[in-house]
Amino acid sequence: MNNPRRNFLKSMALTGVALGTNVALSIVASASESKLLPLKGRINHSVARWTYADLTIEELCQTVKSIGFSAIDLVGPKDWPVLKRYGIDSSMCNGAEINLVDGWIHPQFHDELVERYTQHIDLVANAGYTNLVCFSGNARGMTKDTGLKNAVKALQRILPHAEKKGVVLQMELFNSKIDHPDYMADTSEWGVALCQELDSPNFKLLYDIYHMQVNEGDIIRTIKNHHQYFGHYHTAGVPGRNEIDESQELYYPAIAKAIRDSGFSGFLAQEFIPKADNRAGKIESLRNAIQICDV
Repeated sequence: MNNPRRNFLKSMALTGVALGTNVALSIVASASESKLLPLKGRINHSVARWTYADLTIEELCQTVKSIGFSAIDLVGPKDWPVLKRYGIDSSMCNGAEINLVDGWIHPQFHDELVERYTQHIDLVANAGYTNLVCFSGNARGMTKDTGLKNAVKALQRILPHAEKKGVVLQMELFNSKIDHPDYMADTSEWGVALCQELDSPNFKLLYDIYHMQVNEGDIIRTIKNHHQYFGHYHTAGVPGRNEIDESQELYYPAIAKAIRDSGFSGFLAQEFIPKADNRAGKIESLRNAIQICDV
Protein backbone atom coordinates (compact mmCIF):
# COMPACT_ATOMS: atom_id res chain seq x y z
CA MET A 1 0.00 0.00 0.00
CA ASN A 2 1.28 3.44 -0.90
CA ASN A 3 1.82 5.28 2.38
CA PRO A 4 3.04 8.89 2.11
CA ARG A 5 4.65 9.00 5.56
CA ARG A 6 6.48 5.72 4.98
CA ASN A 7 7.64 6.90 1.56
CA PHE A 8 8.88 10.20 3.00
CA LEU A 9 10.82 8.44 5.78
CA LYS A 10 12.45 6.19 3.19
CA SER A 11 13.39 9.10 0.94
CA MET A 12 14.80 11.09 3.86
CA ALA A 13 16.96 8.13 4.82
CA LEU A 14 18.42 7.97 1.32
CA THR A 15 18.90 11.60 0.41
CA GLY A 16 19.69 14.84 2.18
CA VAL A 17 17.31 17.77 2.25
CA ALA A 18 18.52 20.94 0.62
CA LEU A 19 18.73 23.95 2.89
CA GLY A 20 17.53 27.52 2.37
CA THR A 21 16.72 28.99 -0.97
CA ASN A 22 15.48 32.34 -2.11
CA VAL A 23 12.07 30.72 -2.45
CA ALA A 24 11.93 30.37 1.35
CA LEU A 25 11.82 34.11 1.84
CA SER A 26 8.91 34.54 -0.54
CA ILE A 27 7.05 31.67 1.15
CA VAL A 28 7.41 33.23 4.56
CA ALA A 29 6.41 36.65 3.25
CA SER A 30 3.31 35.06 1.75
CA ALA A 31 2.58 33.22 5.00
CA SER A 32 2.68 36.50 6.90
CA GLU A 33 0.26 38.40 4.69
CA SER A 34 -2.86 37.29 6.57
CA LYS A 35 -3.10 38.81 10.02
CA LEU A 36 -3.01 36.15 12.73
CA LEU A 37 -4.65 36.27 16.10
CA PRO A 38 -1.99 36.01 18.81
CA LEU A 39 -1.61 32.43 20.07
CA LYS A 40 -3.01 31.98 23.56
CA GLY A 41 -0.06 29.98 24.92
CA ARG A 42 -2.18 27.21 26.43
CA ILE A 43 -1.38 24.63 23.75
CA ASN A 44 2.15 23.75 22.61
CA HIS A 45 1.83 23.53 18.82
CA SER A 46 3.93 21.54 16.37
CA VAL A 47 3.77 20.23 12.80
CA ALA A 48 4.95 16.92 11.35
CA ARG A 49 7.93 17.34 9.04
CA TRP A 50 6.82 14.74 6.47
CA THR A 51 3.50 16.49 5.71
CA TYR A 52 5.42 19.49 4.36
CA ALA A 53 8.05 17.54 2.44
CA ASP A 54 7.95 20.00 -0.47
CA LEU A 55 9.54 22.60 1.82
CA THR A 56 13.16 22.29 2.83
CA ILE A 57 13.72 22.02 6.56
CA GLU A 58 14.89 25.63 6.57
CA GLU A 59 11.78 26.80 4.72
CA LEU A 60 9.60 24.92 7.18
CA CYS A 61 11.44 26.50 10.12
CA GLN A 62 10.83 29.94 8.65
CA THR A 63 7.17 29.12 8.05
CA VAL A 64 6.68 27.87 11.60
CA LYS A 65 8.26 31.00 13.03
CA SER A 66 6.09 33.22 10.83
CA ILE A 67 2.93 31.56 12.14
CA GLY A 68 4.05 31.96 15.73
CA PHE A 69 4.97 28.56 17.15
CA SER A 70 8.32 26.84 17.55
CA ALA A 71 8.33 23.06 17.16
CA ILE A 72 8.53 20.48 14.37
CA ASP A 73 7.75 16.76 14.73
CA LEU A 74 9.53 13.71 13.34
CA VAL A 75 12.90 15.29 12.68
CA GLY A 76 16.14 13.29 12.80
CA PRO A 77 19.65 14.27 13.93
CA LYS A 78 20.93 15.56 10.59
CA ASP A 79 18.35 18.37 10.61
CA TRP A 80 18.63 19.33 14.28
CA PRO A 81 21.34 21.97 13.63
CA VAL A 82 18.90 23.85 11.38
CA LEU A 83 16.19 23.71 14.02
CA LYS A 84 18.59 25.01 16.65
CA ARG A 85 19.59 27.89 14.41
CA TYR A 86 15.94 28.98 14.34
CA GLY A 87 15.22 28.26 18.01
CA ILE A 88 12.78 25.47 17.12
CA ASP A 89 12.25 22.32 19.19
CA SER A 90 12.42 18.83 17.73
CA SER A 91 9.19 17.95 19.52
CA MET A 92 9.25 14.30 18.44
CA CYS A 93 12.59 12.88 17.36
CA ASN A 94 12.88 9.92 15.02
CA GLY A 95 15.51 7.83 13.28
CA ALA A 96 16.08 5.05 15.82
CA GLU A 97 13.40 2.79 14.36
CA ILE A 98 14.20 0.08 11.80
CA ASN A 99 10.96 0.96 10.01
CA LEU A 100 7.25 1.10 10.88
CA VAL A 101 6.56 -2.65 10.61
CA ASP A 102 9.57 -4.35 12.26
CA GLY A 103 9.08 -3.18 15.81
CA TRP A 104 9.24 -3.99 19.50
CA ILE A 105 6.80 -6.93 19.43
CA HIS A 106 9.26 -9.03 17.39
CA PRO A 107 11.97 -10.89 19.36
CA GLN A 108 14.15 -11.25 16.26
CA PHE A 109 14.58 -7.47 16.16
CA HIS A 110 15.07 -6.85 19.87
CA ASP A 111 18.87 -6.79 19.93
CA GLU A 112 19.05 -4.45 16.94
CA LEU A 113 16.38 -2.17 18.35
CA VAL A 114 18.04 -2.01 21.77
CA GLU A 115 21.32 -1.03 20.14
CA ARG A 116 19.74 1.55 17.86
CA TYR A 117 17.64 3.11 20.61
CA THR A 118 20.49 3.18 23.10
CA GLN A 119 22.55 5.23 20.66
CA HIS A 120 19.64 7.46 19.69
CA ILE A 121 18.63 8.16 23.28
CA ASP A 122 22.11 9.55 23.79
CA LEU A 123 21.78 11.72 20.68
CA VAL A 124 18.40 13.05 21.77
CA ALA A 125 19.58 13.79 25.30
CA ASN A 126 22.80 15.45 24.15
CA ALA A 127 20.81 17.67 21.79
CA GLY A 128 18.58 18.80 24.66
CA TYR A 129 15.42 17.12 23.34
CA THR A 130 12.97 14.83 25.15
CA ASN A 131 10.69 12.73 22.94
CA LEU A 132 11.66 9.75 20.77
CA VAL A 133 9.09 7.87 18.72
CA CYS A 134 8.89 4.07 18.57
CA PHE A 135 6.60 1.53 16.91
CA SER A 136 5.07 -1.82 17.81
CA GLY A 137 5.47 -3.30 14.34
CA ASN A 138 3.04 -5.50 12.41
CA ALA A 139 1.44 -8.58 14.00
CA ARG A 140 2.10 -11.12 11.21
CA GLY A 141 -0.18 -13.59 12.94
CA MET A 142 0.98 -12.81 16.48
CA THR A 143 -1.73 -12.49 19.13
CA LYS A 144 -2.25 -9.25 21.04
CA ASP A 145 -1.20 -10.90 24.32
CA THR A 146 2.01 -12.28 22.86
CA GLY A 147 2.83 -8.96 21.24
CA LEU A 148 2.30 -7.17 24.54
CA LYS A 149 4.55 -9.57 26.44
CA ASN A 150 7.28 -9.35 23.79
CA ALA A 151 7.19 -5.54 23.77
CA VAL A 152 7.35 -5.35 27.58
CA LYS A 153 10.32 -7.70 27.72
CA ALA A 154 12.27 -5.72 25.12
CA LEU A 155 11.39 -2.21 26.25
CA GLN A 156 12.39 -3.04 29.83
CA ARG A 157 15.93 -3.44 28.49
CA ILE A 158 16.05 0.14 27.25
CA LEU A 159 13.90 2.11 29.69
CA PRO A 160 16.52 2.41 32.48
CA HIS A 161 18.80 4.17 30.00
CA ALA A 162 15.96 6.44 28.84
CA GLU A 163 15.14 7.28 32.46
CA LYS A 164 18.77 8.07 33.20
CA LYS A 165 19.00 10.37 30.17
CA GLY A 166 15.61 12.03 30.62
CA VAL A 167 14.27 10.79 27.27
CA VAL A 168 10.64 9.68 26.86
CA LEU A 169 9.92 6.84 24.44
CA GLN A 170 6.56 7.33 22.76
CA MET A 171 4.89 4.47 20.93
CA GLU A 172 2.64 5.71 18.17
CA LEU A 173 -0.86 4.30 17.78
CA PHE A 174 -1.86 3.68 14.15
CA ASN A 175 -5.10 2.54 12.56
CA SER A 176 -4.98 -0.90 10.96
CA LYS A 177 -8.14 -0.44 8.88
CA ILE A 178 -6.79 1.88 6.19
CA ASP A 179 -3.24 3.19 6.53
CA HIS A 180 -1.28 0.53 8.42
CA PRO A 181 -2.85 -2.93 7.93
CA ASP A 182 -1.78 -5.49 10.55
CA TYR A 183 -0.14 -2.93 12.88
CA MET A 184 -0.23 -4.25 16.45
CA ALA A 185 -0.67 -1.01 18.44
CA ASP A 186 -3.95 -0.11 16.78
CA THR A 187 -6.11 0.54 19.87
CA SER A 188 -5.78 2.74 22.90
CA GLU A 189 -6.62 -0.29 25.06
CA TRP A 190 -3.53 -2.20 23.91
CA GLY A 191 -1.32 0.86 24.26
CA VAL A 192 -2.58 1.68 27.76
CA ALA A 193 -2.00 -1.93 28.82
CA LEU A 194 1.59 -1.64 27.62
CA CYS A 195 2.10 1.56 29.60
CA GLN A 196 0.66 -0.06 32.71
CA GLU A 197 2.94 -3.09 32.39
CA LEU A 198 6.05 -0.94 31.92
CA ASP A 199 5.04 1.51 34.65
CA SER A 200 7.64 4.13 33.73
CA PRO A 201 7.29 7.91 33.39
CA ASN A 202 9.64 7.60 30.41
CA PHE A 203 7.27 5.51 28.33
CA LYS A 204 4.11 7.09 26.89
CA LEU A 205 1.79 6.78 23.92
CA LEU A 206 1.75 9.05 20.92
CA TYR A 207 -2.02 9.31 20.64
CA ASP A 208 -2.79 9.95 16.99
CA ILE A 209 -6.31 11.37 16.90
CA TYR A 210 -6.82 10.61 13.21
CA HIS A 211 -5.75 6.98 13.54
CA MET A 212 -7.79 6.34 16.66
CA GLN A 213 -10.91 7.93 15.17
CA VAL A 214 -10.61 5.55 12.23
CA ASN A 215 -10.07 2.48 14.42
CA GLU A 216 -12.21 3.10 17.50
CA GLY A 217 -13.67 6.61 17.80
CA ASP A 218 -14.72 7.98 21.22
CA ILE A 219 -11.79 10.40 21.18
CA ILE A 220 -12.69 12.85 23.95
CA ARG A 221 -13.79 10.16 26.41
CA THR A 222 -10.53 8.29 25.77
CA ILE A 223 -8.49 11.43 26.40
CA LYS A 224 -10.35 12.12 29.64
CA ASN A 225 -9.98 8.55 30.89
CA HIS A 226 -6.41 7.82 29.84
CA HIS A 227 -4.62 11.15 29.39
CA GLN A 228 -1.96 10.17 31.92
CA TYR A 229 -0.61 7.66 29.39
CA PHE A 230 -0.59 10.06 26.43
CA GLY A 231 2.65 11.98 26.01
CA HIS A 232 2.03 13.50 22.58
CA TYR A 233 -0.83 14.07 20.13
CA HIS A 234 -1.16 14.11 16.33
CA THR A 235 -4.04 15.56 14.31
CA ALA A 236 -5.61 15.03 10.88
CA GLY A 237 -9.07 15.18 9.40
CA VAL A 238 -11.33 12.14 9.08
CA PRO A 239 -12.04 10.94 6.47
CA GLY A 240 -9.10 11.52 4.16
CA ARG A 241 -6.32 12.66 6.53
CA ASN A 242 -6.57 16.21 5.18
CA GLU A 243 -7.36 19.57 6.78
CA ILE A 244 -8.98 19.65 10.23
CA ASP A 245 -11.65 22.13 9.17
CA GLU A 246 -15.45 21.84 8.91
CA SER A 247 -15.17 19.43 5.96
CA GLN A 248 -14.53 16.43 8.22
CA GLU A 249 -16.21 14.64 11.12
CA LEU A 250 -13.96 15.60 14.05
CA TYR A 251 -14.47 18.85 15.92
CA TYR A 252 -10.95 19.81 16.89
CA PRO A 253 -11.71 22.81 19.12
CA ALA A 254 -13.48 20.45 21.56
CA ILE A 255 -10.71 17.86 21.28
CA ALA A 256 -8.01 20.46 21.89
CA LYS A 257 -9.98 21.76 24.87
CA ALA A 258 -10.17 18.24 26.34
CA ILE A 259 -6.40 17.91 25.92
CA ARG A 260 -5.83 21.31 27.53
CA ASP A 261 -8.20 20.61 30.41
CA SER A 262 -6.42 17.32 31.18
CA GLY A 263 -3.38 19.35 32.28
CA PHE A 264 -1.34 18.20 29.31
CA SER A 265 1.91 20.13 28.86
CA GLY A 266 3.36 18.32 25.84
CA PHE A 267 2.85 18.96 22.12
CA LEU A 268 -0.17 18.81 19.85
CA ALA A 269 1.28 18.30 16.36
CA GLN A 270 -0.53 18.84 13.05
CA GLU A 271 -0.09 15.76 10.85
CA PHE A 272 -2.70 16.32 8.15
CA ILE A 273 -1.86 16.20 4.44
CA PRO A 274 -2.77 19.61 2.96
CA LYS A 275 -4.92 19.40 -0.17
CA ALA A 276 -3.73 22.61 -1.85
CA ASP A 277 -1.60 22.19 -4.94
CA ASN A 278 0.60 25.20 -4.15
CA ARG A 279 2.83 26.18 -1.25
CA ALA A 280 0.88 29.27 -0.24
CA GLY A 281 -2.30 27.23 0.09
CA LYS A 282 -0.58 24.53 2.11
CA ILE A 283 0.86 27.10 4.50
CA GLU A 284 -2.56 28.72 4.83
CA SER A 285 -3.94 25.31 5.86
CA LEU A 286 -1.29 25.02 8.56
CA ARG A 287 -2.02 28.52 9.81
CA ASN A 288 -5.74 27.73 10.00
CA ALA A 289 -5.13 24.43 11.81
CA ILE A 290 -3.03 26.13 14.47
CA GLN A 291 -5.79 28.67 15.03
CA ILE A 292 -8.44 25.94 15.27
CA CYS A 293 -6.50 24.10 17.98
CA ASP A 294 -5.37 27.18 19.87
CA VAL A 295 -8.03 27.02 22.58
